[in-house]
Amino acid sequence: MNNTTTNLAFKAAILIPVYNHEDAIGKILEAILPYGYPVLLVDDGSYSACEQTLIRLQHEYAEQVSLIRLPQNGGKGAAVKAGLMWLNQQHFTHALQVDADGQHDLDDLELFMSTASDNPHALVAGYPEYDASVPKLRFYSRYLTHIWIWINTLSLQVKDSMCGYRVYPVAPLVKLLAEQKCGNRMDFDPEIMVRWVWEKGEVQNLPTKVHYPIAVSYTHLTLPTICS
Repeated sequence: MNNTTTNLAFKAAILIPVYNHEDAIGKILEAILPYGYPVLLVDDGSYSACEQTLIRLQHEYAEQVSLIRLPQNGGKGAAVKAGLMWLNQQHFTHALQVDADGQHDLDDLELFMSTASDNPHALVAGYPEYDASVPKLRFYSRYLTHIWIWINTLSLQVKDSMCGYRVYPVAPLVKLLAEQKCGNRMDFDPEIMVRWVWEKGEVQNLPTKVHYPIAVSYTHLTLPTICS
């Protein structure tokens, strides 16, 4: 493995939830694999073309890439939860969540990993620096969610609650998810941040460039509903 970290207890993998991203996922793996981290692909009930692409890629990169498949589409949150539970069973300490549509700047990958290694108890969350590709509706509407987060947490420590580029401490997140309900779709990203802050979890924020591809499968924006 090529990665080097200062924390000897740090055992990280890259977690990628995939739903009908067969055109992008190969290029993302080509960019990620040279870093040397194990990669877990979670097929969120994709249709046949994507399913077959993922099977082929897993076979092609079998030494580094694992694949689990959900029997039906459950949403991004469901895919991330399944991935976190699998990684916990494999004794990984941290999971870098990367979206499968190509919007994240993978040049920042080692910065996210090193920050997590230096702050192993923290959730490392990216906050986006947009280019011209960002849809205007998405750009402005996401701030409604940010305001909701700040009100619910009574804290400004979360700079962005919707960016899916983040490193989770695996065991604490699995424990949190076992104890509290959390959304299964796009509401997962902001909702898990709220619950993490409620549990006094530390957050490390990192700026990262975000590019929005023309086609994005996980696009539904919702405000999470948290009752307790």
